[in-house]
Amino acid sequence: MPVKRLLAIALTKDLLLSLEDGLRAEALKAHEIVRDHTGLRDKRRARGSEGQLRFRMMEERFEEICQVHGGRLLDGGVIPTTDLKVFQPFVRFEVQSQGIIFGMAAMPEPKALPSKNRSRASGVSLNYNLTPRLGFDETGPKMGDIFVVLLVSRHRERAGQIEEIAIGIIDSNYHSFLFYEPLDKFMSGHADLPLEPTSPTPSAPSVKLKKGVTPFVPPETPAEEKKGTGT
Repeated sequence: MPVKRLLAIALTKDLLLSLEDGLRAEALKAHEIVRDHTGLRDKRRARGSEGQLRFRMMEERFEEICQVHGGRLLDGGVIPTTDLKVFQPFVRFEVQSQGIIFGMAAMPEPKALPSKNRSRASGVSLNYNLTPRLGFDETGPKMGDIFVVLLVSRHRERAGQIEEIAIGIIDSNYHSFLFYEPLDKFMSGHADLPLEPTSPTPSAPSVKLKKGVTPFVPPETPAEEKKGTGT
């Protein structure tokens, strides 16, 4: 199954819309808290404080929304079938026995890789089979799950705003994106449909007589009856 199709089934449109609304609201709230309640006059300190607060608030909202929509937090913070630990809220969705480990990360700007940390390094190791490479050996993790990130970039010119939210898959070497789409583009082709939609049953064609066609009358019909038919 194509990766995007798999993502569209596992990460439903309702989930993504809820995440977009929730994360934008948390970003604005973090800005207002720092602006109105910290007393920080130095802009650099204020921006740094806002960035820390914004991420922690979005992280918690991400976790809550994903669980409402069927995501399951990793038990003990360990990626299934591995001994790899994570220290951020990663949730697991599953479709047709294919698991998706879904996390959140902040981008410095749109289409830029988020900073690498222990949790994300553990996550991207699941993407080994998605990463182009010469297959000289069979070493490396071969997990059934893949790691997908909801990427968020603050607006660099408008305080308290989000510039871009995107869906991304990072290669197992943490060098580049294997898949990246802004959320609005990803959802524009998104449809929560069954994998193999059933084709509608064709209706039987209706038959109509042409206007002005004279009904057939057998030649042996008596003359009186022929008159009744209009012939």
